[in-house]
Amino acid sequence: MATGILLLMYYRPTEAAAYGSVQYIISEVPFGWLVRSIHAWSANLLIAAAAIHMFSVFFLKAYRKPRELTWVTGMVMLGLFMAFGFTGYLLPWNQLSFFATKVGTEMINVLPVVGDVLMRTIRGGEHVTGATLTRMFGFHIALLPAITTIAISVHLLLVQRQGMSTPLIDRPPRQMPFFPNFILRDLMVWTIVLGVLGTLSLYLPLELGIEADPIASAPVGIEPEWYFLWMFQMLRVFPASVFGLDGRLIVFGVVGLLGFLWILMPWLDSKAAEGRPSRYLQYAGLLLMIAVLVLTVWAKFFHHS
Repeated sequence: MATGILLLMYYRPTEAAAYGSVQYIISEVPFGWLVRSIHAWSANLLIAAAAIHMFSVFFLKAYRKPRELTWVTGMVMLGLFMAFGFTGYLLPWNQLSFFATKVGTEMINVLPVVGDVLMRTIRGGEHVTGATLTRMFGFHIALLPAITTIAISVHLLLVQRQGMSTPLIDRPPRQMPFFPNFILRDLMVWTIVLGVLGTLSLYLPLELGIEADPIASAPVGIEPEWYFLWMFQMLRVFPASVFGLDGRLIVFGVVGLLGFLWILMPWLDSKAAEGRPSRYLQYAGLLLMIAVLVLTVWAKFFHHS
């Protein structure tokens, strides 16, 4: 958030000025390239940390009663973090982000009844234009932060009210004083995380690429950000049509159903509160995690072979 505010001082969200303003940030503003790189890497690490936390909560059964709503608000936050990544991707207005956004928003159009309306709402029209850029900018800096602030506040309030979940083990949970023991451990982890973030931002800075040209051909090998790759790979390998139905619609339906069941996990695994979690759901969650990892790696490194 802090780096985003700094970038906001120089960024201009128009089709004519967006790319030039980012170029100015990374070439003329003192340490502008570093601030932009930290912004991008911290966003990616945030989504990675949230995904790891989600699976750890699942396997430790920390969603069990009375923490069902804590799980739901956590899932909402993960979705919001991914929406931040999607809306921020177009803002540099380079060739890769332009065509990735075009392909991503076209996928929405496959949804029956509401698909075309949603696509036009996100794009601000029929095509990806400067109106899309301005709309994405508004989502990124105003609408999503407002909703996320509410979601985080509710999530933290639930954690404070219900306390931290303890693992399903026979022995009593280990405790430690909050100060100084827990504080010192927390500071140590923060130091390591910030060190990793600084190292990645310094040695792997974010590239800008070339400016978007709406009339140019789409670049070869275009793909979304890594956290959407698993779904992208599903769309790539699934048949275009199955029994007359659009293959993309089937993929979206399967992903939507799995997501809905995943959110309902605390109620599906109702025996977890009694210390008898469902072994079948445990295996299903493990299978889902492996499938997402395999599809992501497949899309990133092996789809050309």
